[in-house]
Amino acid sequence: MEKLNDVEIRVLGCLLEKEMTTPDLYPLSLNALKNGCNQKTNRFPVVSYDEEILLQALGLLREKQLVLQIADRVFKFEQLFSKKYSLLSKEAALFCVLFLRGPQTVGEIRGRSGRLYDFDGLGEVARTLNNLIELEFVKKLPREPGRKECRYIHLFGDESGSVNRTDSAGEERVLNTTTKGSDRLTSLEEDVKQLQEELAALRQDFVAFKKEFE
Repeated sequence: MEKLNDVEIRVLGCLLEKEMTTPDLYPLSLNALKNGCNQKTNRFPVVSYDEEILLQALGLLREKQLVLQIADRVFKFEQLFSKKYSLLSKEAALFCVLFLRGPQTVGEIRGRSGRLYDFDGLGEVARTLNNLIELEFVKKLPREPGRKECRYIHLFGDESGSVNRTDSAGEERVLNTTTKGSDRLTSLEEDVKQLQEELAALRQDFVAFKKEFE
């Protein structure tokens, strides 16, 4: 099993996410990948990677045969992670969420994976996590004081550093007390953000296409 640094994990998480949610805009250009890695929704921690950092991570991922670079009008990138490890769609969805948000409970994972895979309840999420635990790709963490549920962590990164990485206590309280109405509002805000990113990418492609005929 490959060990990955934080930038590689964010890159793979972003590629997995965009492949499942916006297949028409996938594979991703470097600029689209940068926007995806640095977006402020559905990410923890929020980062600000520049192109040099991303190119270094992409180079390492290509050496590990986890990313493929495709020559188009601009270079584009697609993930080979799910193919290399023969992942089912629901397994890829779980890795995507864990790569982008760090350790999480079964409930948090299901709530954050709705756009990636339609799990049939918490039971299916738990069973899928258990399958990945048997493969030694995922680990169930001991329940922490003050928490009602255990969290799960992927084992492709630095486990000692990732165990302590989680959303702030304030955000967790919001997650635990939020109403259905605020859940819908959050979902709508995220959808609007995603549409804005897709529109920006389409504009870029249109400008590049137009230049070919000038």
